Amino acid sequence: MNVAMTLRRIIISDVHEHQLVELRELDGSRRFTIVIGYFEATSIDRRIRKQTSERPLTHDLVVGAIDELGGQLRDIMISDLKDGIYYARLRVMQDGEIREIDCRPSDAIAVAVTSDVPIYVAEDVLDQAAGD
Repeated sequence: MNVAMTLRRIIISDVHEHQLVELRELDGSRRFTIVIGYFEATSIDRRIRKQTSERPLTHDLVVGAIDELGGQLRDIMISDLKDGIYYARLRVMQDGEIREIDCRPSDAIAVAVTSDVPIYVAEDVLDQAAGD
């Protein structure tokens, strides 16, 4: 089963190399943190603050390419956790079929925030992550 999540907060540090994003269960209290890169963190932060750029940034490009190719981003899913590494998928509806595209969770979250689509986490991933 997939669990709906919300982006609770993002922590951007000028001192540390890794940034943090915290996801919280939409209809519950479970939460967990993912370490992400600076570029992805600032991209997510820009979207939250409704800041735009004159030219498309990488996550805008992904969303634009999906649209231009006739797809519709439905949601993103953090699908797996192996050896401390999270895995995610963009879930795109195209020609009446859901296609899943492998990506890093940080990129998936940035694309989700860009497109304003739901964020899901697989139940077993949430159980593992919330237990850490």
